Amino acid sequence: MQRRALTNRWQSEVWEPWSVLESDEPQAAPRLLVEQAEVAQWFYPGFELVLHRDEAEGYYLNVSAERPKVFVLWIMDEGRGVPLEVTASYHEASRWMDAGHTMDAVPMPPQVFAWVGEYVEKNYRPEPRKRIKPRSFIHPKDRVGG
Repeated sequence: MQRRALTNRWQSEVWEPWSVLESDEPQAAPRLLVEQAEVAQWFYPGFELVLHRDEAEGYYLNVSAERPKVFVLWIMDEGRGVPLEVTASYHEASRWMDAGHTMDAVPMPPQVFAWVGEYVEKNYRPEPRKRIKPRSFIHPKDRVGG
């Protein structure tokens, strides 16, 4: 997470996810990585990006986009931005936004892109599109509301 100073009369700083890093570290207290006058960055270890088969279409939409992202759900807690969860699914991120949660996206690291892309290739099968017959081709007795 990153805190940036702003030159704004209504807001002195902004919090935002800055990056997602691959790490095997267990969940632990955040560590301050950078502290300068205009910016400070904290590392929150221990988050796990879990892929679920029912989210395969959301992963496909992400890895096939021009700029794939990792989405970070986060809150403000005692004056600090704190991440809660991460996902690579467009659909899950969309549900977070629809629910009014604070969510931001960061660029997907190349090794995560390769892993999610491989998962999509193995698990995503687009649903066949069903053609809906125009009402004019349905017998009048079979038309509902007609």
